[in-house]
Amino acid sequence: MNNNTFLPPISSNDVELLLDRYQLKRLISQSDLGEIFLAEDILLAGVPVAVKFLSSTFFNSKQLQSFASEARICAALSQKSLHIVKVTDFGLSKSGKPFYVMEYLQGKSLQDLMPIPLNKFINLARQICLGLQCAHQGIKIDGKFYPLIHRDIKPSNILVLPDRVLGQLVKILDFGVAKFLNNSATLATVDGFSGSLPYSSPEQFQDRELDRCSDIYSLGVVMYEMLTGEKPWEITNNNFGAWYQAHLSETPRQLSSVNPQLQLPQVLENLVMNCLAKSGGDRPQSLTEILNVLDNIKLEVSNHSKKLVSPINAANNRNYRVTDKATNRNTHRNSSLIPSSSRLEPSLEQACWGLVWNQDKPIQEIVFPRLVEFEDSYVTTLFLMMSQEDIHKRLNSKCYNQFFFVSSPHPMLLWLTALYQPELGAKWLPSYLDMHNPEHRLLVRSLTENQRYPLALFSLEPPHSVTHITSAAVSYQKQELLKDCLSKSENLPNFHQAHLSKQLLKHKYKQIRAQLLQTLDFESEKVDFKSP
Repeated sequence: MNNNTFLPPISSNDVELLLDRYQLKRLISQSDLGEIFLAEDILLAGVPVAVKFLSSTFFNSKQLQSFASEARICAALSQKSLHIVKVTDFGLSKSGKPFYVMEYLQGKSLQDLMPIPLNKFINLARQICLGLQCAHQGIKIDGKFYPLIHRDIKPSNILVLPDRVLGQLVKILDFGVAKFLNNSATLATVDGFSGSLPYSSPEQFQDRELDRCSDIYSLGVVMYEMLTGEKPWEITNNNFGAWYQAHLSETPRQLSSVNPQLQLPQVLENLVMNCLAKSGGDRPQSLTEILNVLDNIKLEVSNHSKKLVSPINAANNRNYRVTDKATNRNTHRNSSLIPSSSRLEPSLEQACWGLVWNQDKPIQEIVFPRLVEFEDSYVTTLFLMMSQEDIHKRLNSKCYNQFFFVSSPHPMLLWLTALYQPELGAKWLPSYLDMHNPEHRLLVRSLTENQRYPLALFSLEPPHSVTHITSAAVSYQKQELLKDCLSKSENLPNFHQAHLSKQLLKHKYKQIRAQLLQTLDFESEKVDFKSP
């Protein structure tokens, strides 16, 4: 019995309004698996969206089930991660052709960007890991979480688009062959061999049970190619047998042998090669392990760049000259104002000297966070205005922070910073962030991806310029807390009661200040203070 069904092709000239909402405009791409059209959401004033149709050729019920599953999986995962393509709708055309609606993304395939310089590699690799980690954590079905593996991680399934906060934003696509690790999950996924030959794990070729380490192997191939522009093996025939032999028997070439000019940290080369281990048990066992290594490499690269800074920007040079980007004038800065324990990366520190006070903010003693452009990304920065006298009194203050989150009646985060020194006590700097506000979410996301954030102190007296720069650390535990806040707030409804949650946090803040101060007095030499 033939289960295949013929579906009529979709034309951009079709007058049908899909679901009485989406108007097709033009064909974007086409493959054996389906077509993707640019469309307009007329209910949202013509906002562009992408509509993906199942292939216009023959298909069977299993492929249809997988297509619907891909839509549901992406819809669920994109609520938890910025790095997974967002699916917003699903339906059938009047001719019975299945489709789903996703965000319209204008970017480049990761394949088109390779090889990638080390600093950009770390940024993109971390984002790929964060998106894949979200899938491995799973989606919630009937109150229970079911982990997923992607099974087809490859450069063409990773889109990189410009982003005003991150510089470059990664989106993972194509969960059509994703598989639940728990077979009792109710959403269907494709069984049998699935994946792309150059990126499939040895266990995929052997049709063995897969786990997260299979995706980690594919990620290893992708990272290798990102750094070198080449595959880990030299393959003469692009067929199943050749790739089977490579993945199961051949040792990957060392990255340094492919391109000796790379000069990669040894720990990075070790990480990539460990991901390519033939046995899953010899690979990193989670994306968290890989993220920890990438974070350490990022810190190592940053520290190395500090050692290479010329004497004019060195920490022991008391006076140096930088350019104020806002006024294009040269200004003397006294680096002795910056406590050595709070030094930022020199290039970031210099960028902060060029900041100007927001025109929409009053000239008074206030604090507010702002995203500051730095190289190819954005960094969350605290802007603080104080009198010149108070600034000089606080030159030896250390920065401490704590975060308090309420989910009801509205997701709201209190970001509490303290400038503390024993003889003066604490200068409290509270910021309240509405976790349904996209800009506030980006501020918090930046904190989860950077180990330090700058504080720029502006003078209350004219010309209201930056006179002091320091920084505060965000511990790994606090970054995990902030990630949890982001995740929870994405799934919470908006009852437009932010003011109520803010009042709750203000009351909490008044209650805990005395206790926090006692903690600071008692542990003044520590970097962080504990939550009461």
